[in-house]
Amino acid sequence: MERFAGRESRARATGRDRTRQRVVLGSAVLALVVSTIGSGAFGGTPIDEAADGTLSATATLVAPAGPAFSIWGVIYAGLLAYGVWQLAAARPADPRQRAVGWLLAASMLLNAAWIVVVQAGSVTLSVLVIVALVAVLAVVLARLARSAPSRWAEALLVDGVAGLYLGWVLIATVANVSAWLSGLGVGGLGLGESAWAVVVLVVAAAVGAWLSLASGRVAPALSLGWGLAWVAVGRSSGEDTSGVVVVVAALAAVVVLAAGVAGRVRARRAVPARAARVV
Repeated sequence: MERFAGRESRARATGRDRTRQRVVLGSAVLALVVSTIGSGAFGGTPIDEAADGTLSATATLVAPAGPAFSIWGVIYAGLLAYGVWQLAAARPADPRQRAVGWLLAASMLLNAAWIVVVQAGSVTLSVLVIVALVAVLAVVLARLARSAPSRWAEALLVDGVAGLYLGWVLIATVANVSAWLSGLGVGGLGLGESAWAVVVLVVAAAVGAWLSLASGRVAPALSLGWGLAWVAVGRSSGEDTSGVVVVVAALAAVVVLAAGVAGRVRARRAVPARAARVV
């Protein structure tokens, strides 16, 4: 059985540590509430209808089909569980929590901000917010990769959730930027819509594969692969059918998932004496 490396922090918890824990949990609750409004509850406008439908599942050739977005339920549940866990069970002065706690809180606030600006109809601002969100989550994953989780709960709720979150936000960013460009009337950038979609999907697959190999984690590949697979499904029927996009998106999903597995195997071989990173 794989073991997790022990990690005992002798540092004492400070008031900043306690504040961080509360802010993380509060941010998770806020993100969940705002996402509920973004789903159309409490008088909110569903995201696929906001901003004149610019971000709907059929807005561009690289938008995942509607069912793909159900992954948000898993991510939000994971973020809320993380918020509770890091307050109730984690050591406040734990180095890994100090390294990523504030950043994860920022990511959840950016997530909520993205929903708010989309509901307000500002697609341009939504691009800026989601790019910032990707950057924050990339830093989180990089910091987590410096050390192994010491417990199963930490592996699942910190590394696993952050990985899923980043992988999905990557494909969401692809869809968001493409929709923004399409709204400006330059969706294909002179290449044509199908050719542009192929370029974007190849770039997304390359970034996802590199991320999985570099971090040694499977979780980002799982959520990015999920999104790419649903892009293929979305383009296989309806008015925006595109055979070439179906093939490229499906292959991109396979490449990303294979890279996730390869990165995981390489990480285990590289540090056999350390805790295996299972997610």
